Amino acid sequence: MSFFTTIEQYQGFDFERFFQEVTDETIERSLAKNKVGALDFLTLLSPRAAGYLEPMAQKAHQLTVQHFGRTIQMFIPLYISNHCTNHCAYCGFNHNNPILRRKLTLEQIEDEAKAIARTGMQHVLFLTGEAPHLTPMTYMIDTARCLKRYFASVAIEVYPLEVEEYRQLCEAGVDGMTLFQETYNQEVYRRVHPAGRKRDYHWRLNAPERAAQSGMRVVNIGPLLGLAEPRSEIFFTGLHARYIEDNYLKTEVAVSLPRFNEAEGDFQPDYLVNDKTFVQFMTALRLFLPRAGLTISTRENAVFRDRILPLGATRYSAGSSTGVGGYTEIRVEQTPQFEITDDRSIEQVAAAIIAHGYQPVYKDWDRIG
Repeated sequence: MSFFTTIEQYQGFDFERFFQEVTDETIERSLAKNKVGALDFLTLLSPRAAGYLEPMAQKAHQLTVQHFGRTIQMFIPLYISNHCTNHCAYCGFNHNNPILRRKLTLEQIEDEAKAIARTGMQHVLFLTGEAPHLTPMTYMIDTARCLKRYFASVAIEVYPLEVEEYRQLCEAGVDGMTLFQETYNQEVYRRVHPAGRKRDYHWRLNAPERAAQSGMRVVNIGPLLGLAEPRSEIFFTGLHARYIEDNYLKTEVAVSLPRFNEAEGDFQPDYLVNDKTFVQFMTALRLFLPRAGLTISTRENAVFRDRILPLGATRYSAGSSTGVGGYTEIRVEQTPQFEITDDRSIEQVAAAIIAHGYQPVYKDWDRIG
């Protein structure tokens, strides 16, 4: 039993026909429900439901304030290695890209940690490419122990692991993980992952569940919007999040909504998601997943992030660098994983959050013992 069983239930499902048959009446019924079901969620993702953005946004705002208050939890990414054996067509770290490959030493990681800690940030997410022979478990455990000395929360965005490996990282101080399926469409997945360990669709798909089984406090998932038909992608993302919520009651679930940004190489996405559709996806997810975190990264520009702040978001990255050693080695050549669009400082992002009547939260939990 895994989430793939749910995906199989929709094999052959005609999404286009479903959307064509959506009416104003079905949208209004779905909006009126206290608990939004799977087909209600899909109804709210339909092109026709774009005409209901205002009531969707109002309800999303109400639910978010009810469950999270007027707060935005702040975090910052820390890239410790860009070595990667994968050939992901869309990624700056693609094994074939002729970029400078780097892996930080523990001393360098500590220097990065000190620089970040001076900003007041208390939630850090450390990231690697997928090259276990260069970033083995021992390296990641040592990294976690180092970072835990400086931050209240340490999370990972690394290659998929076994349950026991996630458990070892939890014991070293890690309390959250992010892992994007990128796309739930198996055909597209194979096409954009032509080689490397990441080519294994099922191993990646089941990784968030393995993390939940290990006792990980927070599991964050999401698609890369642009790779496959986006409405069905958000639909399966929402179902995946609810599957984890329903089966792992002690695990907090969060969803990210990364849109494709330029990276090293010349990949052109087949689908573009405009701002209005992005807001529809975000509010529909909030209505379907009232208790889930919604993460909006610095892929999105400053004006847009400020505008959507009240519509369901709960987590913002700030002051981000997507290059290895990006906080202390400013003059070192950097090849980012993707381009950042909101390049404001942490202080500027926090000030914008406050200006909208919300509270930026630098620390919202601590491990006991």
